Amino acid sequence: MATSTFGIDLGTYNIKIYNGFRETISSHKNIIAVQNRHTIFAYGDEAFTMYEKAPSNIVVSFPLVNGVIADIHHMQSLLKSFLLDEMDGNLKNADFYISVPTDITDVEKRAFYDLIKESNVRAHNIYTVEKAIADAIGLNVDISNSQGVLIVNVGYETTEISILSLGGIVLSKLIKIGGKKFDDSIKNIVRKEYNLLIGMKTAERVKIALSELKAADSDAVVYGRDIVTGLPVERNIPTNLVEKAMSEHFDMIIDNVRVILERTPPELAADIYRKGIFLTGGSASIGNLHELIARSTGLKVNFSSNGEGSVAYGLSQIITNERFRGAISTIRNSIE
Repeated sequence: MATSTFGIDLGTYNIKIYNGFRETISSHKNIIAVQNRHTIFAYGDEAFTMYEKAPSNIVVSFPLVNGVIADIHHMQSLLKSFLLDEMDGNLKNADFYISVPTDITDVEKRAFYDLIKESNVRAHNIYTVEKAIADAIGLNVDISNSQGVLIVNVGYETTEISILSLGGIVLSKLIKIGGKKFDDSIKNIVRKEYNLLIGMKTAERVKIALSELKAADSDAVVYGRDIVTGLPVERNIPTNLVEKAMSEHFDMIIDNVRVILERTPPELAADIYRKGIFLTGGSASIGNLHELIARSTGLKVNFSSNGEGSVAYGLSQIITNERFRGAISTIRNSIE
């Protein structure tokens, strides 16, 4: 049933919006292009095409950094623009449910609430939902009972590791490692080994295509600028070099998963042993991360093919299904 409600998963790289009017979930690049410091030139996917290509009078940036709002004014402009698109240019009174990371400060959490309140989007009620809980609901994992669940969400700039039980979060750890670190490591190793400068988008394409390249036993083809000659060139990069570049960051994620497991109460640890680890997030499918986690922990890894959209789907379930309403954390349930 259609409702006047929005669910927002505010990711560093992508923003996912559940539209209760249309009963749809859309995904947009969380990026804005500003001309001459004040004028919005482009936003979302259109702005992303300009990233690393814009002239000096157009600044293209991501308003979120490491999972928290770094530029609230640009984020307010972005959110309002996306919602205007969702409502065909005519904003209506609506309730808003927004996911927030657990392991951030109260001030940072408050910024998510203030973002909606001050964006002039005609918000009636604003609710926050712990991201890990929305994630679990989106993965169809039952967290209402006393069984322990371990969820590892690997995003663009952060990885959130959470133990859930009885509808709440027992342990949580947010580390500043994600897909962007993977991209940076690929850029660095290509520069070191081949004297070649490549852009973030090129590194990202290599990262995403890694599994297919390995299956086809072929190298990655990249284009960039030779440091010595200063000329644009093409190079073939072996996949084992790409894996080597990312291995340090994979190991840090695995080490932090082990830290959480070591702090887990024994009874919950027994549940996790039986159920395994739930791996999700937009960067969870990169390389052989899921295999490395399984090998290092000795636990089964339940891998979600729709990991990037699981939080937004979980928010849609909280909005439309009364039995999930206990997952809501109300900062302030109405605006005067």
